[in-house]
Amino acid sequence: MIVIKSEREIKLMKEAGRVVGLVFKRLEESIKPGMSTLDIDAIVESTMLENDCIPAEKGYYGYPASACVSVNDTLIHGIPSSKIILKEGDLVSVDIVATYKGYNADACRTFKVGTVTGRAQRLLDVTKEAFFNALEFVKVGNHIGDISHEIQRTVESYGYNVVREFTGHGIGASMHEDPNIPNYGKPGSGALIQKGMALAIEPMVLEGKAAVRQLPDGWTIKSRDGKLTCHYENTVIVTDDGYEIITMYEGEEK
Repeated sequence: MIVIKSEREIKLMKEAGRVVGLVFKRLEESIKPGMSTLDIDAIVESTMLENDCIPAEKGYYGYPASACVSVNDTLIHGIPSSKIILKEGDLVSVDIVATYKGYNADACRTFKVGTVTGRAQRLLDVTKEAFFNALEFVKVGNHIGDISHEIQRTVESYGYNVVREFTGHGIGASMHEDPNIPNYGKPGSGALIQKGMALAIEPMVLEGKAAVRQLPDGWTIKSRDGKLTCHYENTVIVTDDGYEIITMYEGEEK
């Protein structure tokens, strides 16, 4: 069931989203070679707690950390570890959910560690482009499939692939709500977009083939061919005349 958010609920989600943006700003200033992915998790947790939010991922179905921190060929759900050390040229995706007074905001950024190759930069650029191209279809009266189709069209036009097994989603009092928002689809399909919907839209892009594998830890998802991956996500609220992104910090580059 799709839950249309009230003004009160949207206000609470916006505060959660503000804190998500603050976390990303701090990470952007902090991430460097030699850090562990556990160091990143510590920044996420402390920043949320200092700003009256709860890191919603911690304990979610037994997940052990406050963030999913995924490096290079790890697409999503990388478990932070003191043994995973960032090195120059890595890509590291940090996927976080903040809860404020019972309401959630969800977003992900893939950060560059130092200077990256042109190959990695292109993947970053295309993943972000797919997100913002898809936003043009977030309009009352359109369909979720319009968003999904545009993500797929953008990504595949550059020779990359989208993951099929995992999707974006609605969000609100629960971290994952209806509707599912795949990164592929047909225009005009899926749920009708309505004012007050809250959507976590998240291109998850594979440099190589559209095939993934799960590690024995039950969480970590990697590209099957070992090639680079990228993930970009924001929570958006559907408005009368389009959308509002609630998980970017002021001045963040689009």
